[in-house]
Amino acid sequence: MNYVISDKMKNLKPSAIREIFKYAADPAVISFAGGNPAPETLPVNDIKRFMSKTLEENPAQALLYSQSEGHPPLRAEVRRFIRDAYGIGGDGDELMIVSGAQQCMDLVTRVLCNEGDTVICEDPSFIGSLNCFRSYNVSLKGVPLEQDGINLELLEKAITENKNVRFMYLIPNFQNPTGITMSLEKRKAVLALAKKYGVPVLEDNPYGDLRFTGEDIPSIKSMDEDGLVIYAGTFSKILSTGIRAGYLSAPAQIFPSLVVAKQCADVHTGMLQQLLCLEFLRGGDLLEYTRRNKAVYAKKCGLMLKLMDGLFPKSMAYTRPEGGLFIWAAMPPSFDGAEFALRLVRDYKVCVVPGSTFCVNDGEKSSAFRLNFSMPNEAQIKAGIEACAKLLKEMDVK
Repeated sequence: MNYVISDKMKNLKPSAIREIFKYAADPAVISFAGGNPAPETLPVNDIKRFMSKTLEENPAQALLYSQSEGHPPLRAEVRRFIRDAYGIGGDGDELMIVSGAQQCMDLVTRVLCNEGDTVICEDPSFIGSLNCFRSYNVSLKGVPLEQDGINLELLEKAITENKNVRFMYLIPNFQNPTGITMSLEKRKAVLALAKKYGVPVLEDNPYGDLRFTGEDIPSIKSMDEDGLVIYAGTFSKILSTGIRAGYLSAPAQIFPSLVVAKQCADVHTGMLQQLLCLEFLRGGDLLEYTRRNKAVYAKKCGLMLKLMDGLFPKSMAYTRPEGGLFIWAAMPPSFDGAEFALRLVRDYKVCVVPGSTFCVNDGEKSSAFRLNFSMPNEAQIKAGIEACAKLLKEMDVK
């Protein structure tokens, strides 16, 4: 059989880091490459207890179909949670439970974009979302990041100079991959641009619950009075990435279309994970896990940065995140982050993700690489950063 691959999929390429992860499969490799919560924070015992309770008390509810919008009691608890935590959820918004926040990007693109339309993204940005947008044959326009978030002048230029801009995709809190947090002033300015040009914002906030230093900044969604912002959140980084449960808060005007898109995708999010999240929310356990996670990440991030400060060359630039899971490190522009990542895992058995993976323009080179501090333990962080420093010296990065 000669299968013909669709136009929207045939131009999508496997990850440029596939060769790196062949080496990373070795159990001896120290991985700074993932985006998982710290293994020691996983609430294994409570998950066992809640699962047992759910299957004993109401097995039919857990194992049969439910509403596409999500289990009503969970939707109510999530509304309360995001209202208290982020000031989100006005009368003009509806809420849907999704199969991880990644599904939000798919549903929104499916509903708002035709082939050839434009989506504006921070550059660099999360590879999962970029590939989702690419799969719909949209045109991606990247806007560079500054220390306090997206470059506003270039953002407005991107809006005015590109045809059919359907939405802006932004990760304001501890951005993936850079760890940068958008300032309050820029969040207000982004919202003002959205209103001025009638371009919605897709605000992705998977890491907002993981601030371990500094002051909370209001979400863009919380300041929206005109139905301009669609908000994506998740339980993945608090509870477990394997529990595919997130939520989408969107203006009522487009919500029916999002529900139909959800029905086309997977009918509804699995009930077991919905009921599990409900137990955590009702019992107040979610806040306790959040506090625990933040303490763990503050310690690990602090250790990694301290080691980098002492061992990395002075020409290296790297972010100092106030939360989340990632540090973004950049060599001088003449160096290649992909070469660094490949040599690091091949010769030193330490894995990082090269910055080129996150570039909006597919195939663009980058001197940067992303480090994750949540997964490795303290001994691995020490050994891994020492290995990075050795390779930087070998490559004559001064």
